[in-house]
Amino acid sequence: MTEVIVLNGGSSSGKSGIVRCLQATLPDPWLAVGVDTLIEAMPASMRTSDAGIEFAPDGTVLVGPEFRLLEAAWIEGVAAMARAGARVIVDEVFLGGAASQQRWRKALDGLRVLWVGVRCESAIAAGREIARGDRITGMAASQADVVHQGVKYDVAVDTTKTEAMECARIIAAHVARSLPNTY
Repeated sequence: MTEVIVLNGGSSSGKSGIVRCLQATLPDPWLAVGVDTLIEAMPASMRTSDAGIEFAPDGTVLVGPEFRLLEAAWIEGVAAMARAGARVIVDEVFLGGAASQQRWRKALDGLRVLWVGVRCESAIAAGREIARGDRITGMAASQADVVHQGVKYDVAVDTTKTEAMECARIIAAHVARSLPNTY
């Protein structure tokens, strides 16, 4: 049965909404964690340091060696939660495309993972970004395609015209296929 669901998509693609809908749709409790959780847990000084994570005025995100060290520990921690019996949904942004997925694959080795691509047309994601008001303008456009480069998925959804609940139902159907007659 699926133990971890990893959703990958650019900023403002709709991942967080899908995660909330999955938690409401799936019959068992699932913990939700995301890269935003990691960033919020870091000291504020790491959000403005070239050794940590920087958000450029054009929406580009740059990560340094200290961020990578903390990220590696965090990824291992998420994997440990799943190994301890918690079902986990990960809300991620693979800035490095396939290399980012590989870091997660290594940590999640031996666990049953459903890899989900969350796509959204760049213009739609950019509109959501403006409406949210909590993102740097340009982040959605800069991430819309790069996060999917070389990444392999079990299922992909597109939030351009599909609501979060419908995307969650599509993903939940894949999870249900991995369970022994519990749905």
